[in-house]
Order: sequence, then structure tokens, then C-alpha cells
Amino acid sequence: MTLFLHDTLRREKRAFEPRDPKRVTLYVCGPTVYDFAHIGNARPPVVFDVLVRLLRRTYGADAVVYARNVTDVDDKINQKAAREGVPIGEVTARYEAAYLADMAALNVTPPDIAPHVTDHMDAIVKQIEAIIAAGSAYAAEGHVLFDVSSYPSYGALSGRNLDDMIAGARVEVAPYKKNPHDFVLWKPSKEGEPAWPSPWGEGRPGWHIECSAMIEQVLGLPIDIHGGGIDLVFPHHENEIAQGVCAHGHAHADHAHEEYARYWMHNGFLTVDAEKMSKSIGNVLLLHDLVQHMPGEVVRWALLSAHYRQPLDWNQSLLDQSRKNLDRLYGALGRAKAVEAAPGEPPAEFIAAIHDDLNTPGAIASLFALSSEIERGMTAGDHAAVAAAKSALLGAASILGVLLSDPDAWFSGGADDALKAEVEALLAERVQARTDKNWPEADRIRDRLTALNVVVMDGPTGATWRMKE
Repeated sequence: MTLFLHDTLRREKRAFEPRDPKRVTLYVCGPTVYDFAHIGNARPPVVFDVLVRLLRRTYGADAVVYARNVTDVDDKINQKAAREGVPIGEVTARYEAAYLADMAALNVTPPDIAPHVTDHMDAIVKQIEAIIAAGSAYAAEGHVLFDVSSYPSYGALSGRNLDDMIAGARVEVAPYKKNPHDFVLWKPSKEGEPAWPSPWGEGRPGWHIECSAMIEQVLGLPIDIHGGGIDLVFPHHENEIAQGVCAHGHAHADHAHEEYARYWMHNGFLTVDAEKMSKSIGNVLLLHDLVQHMPGEVVRWALLSAHYRQPLDWNQSLLDQSRKNLDRLYGALGRAKAVEAAPGEPPAEFIAAIHDDLNTPGAIASLFALSSEIERGMTAGDHAAVAAAKSALLGAASILGVLLSDPDAWFSGGADDALKAEVEALLAERVQARTDKNWPEADRIRDRLTALNVVVMDGPTGATWRMKE
């Protein structure tokens, strides 16, 4: 089945056709490692992890090359390192390790390549030199700036004309700029800040040139898919295109943008209780804190519950519903534990949904249909039907990156063997009490389970339980 992806630049869903089916390339803008990631930072890696899983299923695991960068040069990194009196590498290593641990908790597969800015300074300098040689950048007072007027297609990605973009962005006014909207490729470092050698003096790169240089260095041009959050469309990705195209003298070529990336994908904004996340409001939710108090898979499910291009409002109701949804699916798998089944071919409904621009809500609906088939098969004692539905469910879930835990472990949480044995015994007593219609005894047992911090979930083929978060 053909995969259709919404291309931000074309503003339409397009059939995905890689430049080389034997080497499908994907680049996603990754973290700036100066602090713990917030929940909004988790949406792109989860969304594009689903895409990578789907691409590998389609083209083969070895045919997909996925790069997600690490920005380890930044003003905020410098400021934190200065406050702590340590090298920037100590700060970035600490928070990169935390980021990777949090991503693992969300079942996010590590990228094939994780280029770091500090490892690619030579490539960055060479690309800046190429842009200058092409007549699209100029040096001034230790800075190098991109001349936006040299690229006629500037603004095509964001769909706004230059005047609109200037009005809507904070543009640094400086005497060394030819035009106020020209942006920095290289700049001098301030006293005490890390600096690297260049033909224009010691300094460091601007934000945008980092990605375009690393993309060319680790993947080659053009890449098939470039992804990130919708907030990166302008100025970051707009500037990336301009740099990547002009470095090779394609500024005036027809369809010049295709010399850089063939498809552009962006996920929508995430709000918290219908408000934009802001330190001034005090509603910034750190992913690192969330995964200490709930399974990362609940967070992942919540992030996939809406279509990736739509806004997503983060609230307690969303988390509660995500936990219930996963409990339902894990419950079906737990009741079918004795029926052997390996991950198999997902159902047609799932494939149709996920190939339609990663329609995760539609794909999730098919998971529930399969869990219902498992329950009906268990009730009827039809093990063949249960095995078929379980195999399809596991196959579909593997693309979404969910249902990867053992059902018993999912529900028991941190319960030790003694507590597990006590809970199982109480559940057996409760079944007998309900069979005998001894409702006071059944209520007493439920109260005891509640006191043990256990949630009981009754299903058509019996009860399952889990520890409360």
C-alpha cells in the first residue's frame, strides 16, 4: 500500500517515493542539551519513531538511515556551564544522557546517527565558505551573514512573504548587516565562551547552519524526509533550505528546494490544560518527571492519541484515558497469555490508517477491534481465532511502539512476589464470593485490595489488576 505524507512545503499529502528505495534518509531536529526535555519536546521523537518503524517495515531495516542531531553549542548551555563553573561538555553530557533515558522510557528507538555540533565544526566552516563563494553570504566584523535577497525562493516553506516574516519575528538589528533580515552563519564568541577557529576569527556557528552542514555530512543531499515541530518552520527550517541550496549554487534553479529535502513534515503544537507552556505561567511539564510517576508507554500513547499534525492538549484526563486504553489491551493479552502467537501482519484497517499520513487515531481504533476479537475467542474457547487476533495485534502495536511489555509486569508494577501472591489469592476469594452472591465479603475483599494500592479491572473473561501510580 502506498504511503502518503503531508508535505509542509507543498501543503498537500503526497505519495512517498524515496530517491533510492535501498537507502531511505530521514533527519529530525533533536534536543538542545542544556536541561531536561519538556513534554512538548517528546512529541517529535515519538511521532517520527512511528514513521521510522513503518519505513523499516516497508523498505527493510537496513535500508533506512535515520539521523537525529544533538545541539551541544548554545547560549543556554554556555550560561549554565558558567553558573556551575564547569566545561560545556559536562553540562551537555549530563542532559543528553537524561534525554536518551527518557526516550528509552517512551520506547523511542535510538537513531542510526546522532551527529553533535561540536564534532562537525570543520564541515560547518566548509559549508559557510561554499555559501560565501556562491555569492549568498558575506563576512562583516567577525560575523558571517546569509544574504536572504540572494535566494528568490526564501519563504516558500512557511508560506509568508519576507515582510510578514520580519514583522512576526525578532530580528536582530546590527550595523554590520546589509539587510535587517539577514541571519548569522558564524559569530564571535564572547569572552569566556567556547570558541572554534575559522577564517573569520575564533567563534561559533549560528543556529541554522549546524543542521544543514550535518545533514550533508552524515546523510548526503538531497535527503528524503526532514522532520521537526511546527515551531521550527520559520526561521530554522526556512533558513536551512536557503543555506543548503545556496551552498551548491542552486539559488536560482527551478525546484531548488528539492536539492535539499524532498519531503518536509512537522508535528503540531502541544498545550497544557489549553494553555501554551511557559515558565512565566509555571506550567512547563518535564518529561523526566512524568516518567518517574507513570509508565513511559502511557506518555507515548497520549502523544499518539491525536493526529501528529493537529494540536494536542496535555491534561490529566488524557493521561487517565491513555492508561485505561493500554490496560484494556494489555488485559486482553494477559488473558490470552497461554495462547502462543508471534507478531504478525497487521489488519488492513490498521495499514490503511497508518499509511494515510500516520493516522494514529485510526490505527489505534483497529487495536481495540483486535482486542475484542481476542476476548470473544477466549470466551468461545476458539484458540485459533485468539492466536490470529493476538498475532495481528502485536504486529500492529510494534509499528506504534506500544504493547512491548509483558502483561504481568505491566499490571503488577513494582509489586514483589509476596504482594503478587496476596493479590492473586484475594482475587480468587473475590471470584468465589461473587459466585456465592456473598456481596459483603466481595466488598470487604475489594476494600482490602484498595488498601494495598491495587486497582481491579473486571473483564468478560475475568479480572485483571494493577498497582496504582
